[in-house]
Amino acid sequence: MLEFDQDEYCIGGVSALSLSEKYGTPLYVYDAKKMETQYKQLCKAFSKTKMKVHYACKALTNISVLKFFKSLGAGLDTVSIEEVQLGLLAGFEPSDILFTPNSVALSEINEAVSLGVQVNIDSISVLEEFGHQWGGKVPVCVRINPHLMAGGNAKISVGHIDSKFGISLYQMRHVQRIVEAYKMKITGLHMHTGSDILDVEVFLRGLDILLETAEDFPDLEYIDMGSGFKVAYKENDITTDIDKLGEQVAERFNEFCKQYGKDLTLVFEPGKYLVSESGTFLASVSVLKTTPTAVFAGLNSGMNHLIRPMFYDSYHHITNISNPKGVARVYNVVGYICETDTFGANRKLSEVRENDILAFQNAGAYSFMMASNYNSRFRPAEVLVYEGKDYLIRKRETFEDITRNQIEMDFENIAIENKEEVIS
Repeated sequence: MLEFDQDEYCIGGVSALSLSEKYGTPLYVYDAKKMETQYKQLCKAFSKTKMKVHYACKALTNISVLKFFKSLGAGLDTVSIEEVQLGLLAGFEPSDILFTPNSVALSEINEAVSLGVQVNIDSISVLEEFGHQWGGKVPVCVRINPHLMAGGNAKISVGHIDSKFGISLYQMRHVQRIVEAYKMKITGLHMHTGSDILDVEVFLRGLDILLETAEDFPDLEYIDMGSGFKVAYKENDITTDIDKLGEQVAERFNEFCKQYGKDLTLVFEPGKYLVSESGTFLASVSVLKTTPTAVFAGLNSGMNHLIRPMFYDSYHHITNISNPKGVARVYNVVGYICETDTFGANRKLSEVRENDILAFQNAGAYSFMMASNYNSRFRPAEVLVYEGKDYLIRKRETFEDITRNQIEMDFENIAIENKEEVIS
């Protein structure tokens, strides 16, 4: 959350330039206040119904961030057994963690059961295996594929008919047969259609599908609508109307609960919505390169640290925080990775000079989490700004970190040993 205050850019009241000097770059910085604002806004929008927020931690799993959301009262949405373990380490109660994997072995699901977390099953075959092993001893949630095409990009649309996620809406009779055969207890129904959804009607149609399906499952405790709320990436960007959605969802959901004869909990699993705008990525300009067609601002970072522009064609607003009053010029902002590695083309920035610091907004979700050691580069440090103070929450990697688990072969000795074996 980048703010301009008294001739300098700040994050949570702390100078962004001072953070780059203190911790070095590249650097991820998160504003806890923005996370809290988003969380409270969502809770307020759905305050007319019984609602629970499960933070989709795949967006950003730093343990300090997990502990912060726990302090706000959130539960956790996890997609791997490792995320489950991180959630438990952060202090979440097992009952507040929902495990929603896909394409994993039953052994991983059984491990989640042993840890006491809620399990969400998204395939017929796994549901049958689970029922055969556990019967009605372990309650489960079922993930439905509602066959709704929604989302800002094909790669983040997960509720359509060709998606690998969820059990088809048209297979619910099969699900019921399995549930009856193994006397299973289904306590939740779940769906998630995609990310960056603008149209409130998509959510309402999804809710209608879930509620229609819920009539055939008498033991439900919650309905989980996933998430997909769109956040702003540019000034005056259109976002999901959370308040309008909250009003209309509450009306339909509360009416259904009366008919169902039980007050169910409405669950949402926001990830990007909670952390995207809180994050700022800081990188230094290493070189300015002029060609016949463009001026390149080359950074001490690349898609190994922030892959979203190359992976999703996603937009991150870029600001030159070192020269806020400079004359605007047009640049291609690129990284140091040895292949096409563009953060933003034809960007109008305050005049960029070597060693200036550029700030990328909306870098809280799926940014550090997708970082890698490609080109054998180190992953950046992470900092959390909380109540006006900055805290290092992840150290920058070192050469020791990227070699720690490698095992070096001694080819000379191997050759000698092989030769001796041949002779003998």
